[in-house]
Amino acid sequence: MAQTVTPEGPRPSHMYKLVLLGSMSVGKSSLAYRYVKNDFRELLPTVGCSFFTQILELDEATVKFEIWDTAGQEKYQSVCHLYYRDAHAALLVYDIANKQTFSRAKLWLEELEKKFLPDEIVIALVGNKTDLAAEREVTTEEGEDFARTKGLLFMETSAKSNHQVNDVFMAVVQELLRREREKAPRPSPHGRSTVDLRTSGTRTRCC
Repeated sequence: MAQTVTPEGPRPSHMYKLVLLGSMSVGKSSLAYRYVKNDFRELLPTVGCSFFTQILELDEATVKFEIWDTAGQEKYQSVCHLYYRDAHAALLVYDIANKQTFSRAKLWLEELEKKFLPDEIVIALVGNKTDLAAEREVTTEEGEDFARTKGLLFMETSAKSNHQVNDVFMAVVQELLRREREKAPRPSPHGRSTVDLRTSGTRTRCC
């Protein structure tokens, strides 16, 4: 559950942790940098993890994103779970011009499925580097089909040309806020929130 602060007035404030996962050189850092700084840079490989913040003033709520950009190198994989602990959302990023990175994104999804129940985290599959369309190895349909079977959000982006970068982050925000609305307790006629005790208790993970 996101940290929620209700300031004076009707608009709530939410803080969400979002992690970027994927192979080295798929453009995770460039996506984060483009989104936060609205600029593009050919960034060096991330060592361990880098961190960005972004605050969105929306009509519905104020949203603060804590964006954790994880290293894609194999040698850091054993510690990456420390970075996506308690995450509310994840972008699984692959390079549309590199089929192997698409397969690797599927493995990252398996790792997330071990750590989170389906309703605990919003996951978007992101095919980055649409500016390399002439070298494409993963079709849009492949990405869409896999995302559909797994119940993921899906979008293709380019950090270099700024194609749909804001859109994919906003899609994640909208899904997080939608889930917040679904989880919000209904107000009672006496002005107090009501909680259905039948739904409380320890959740168990299957398999």
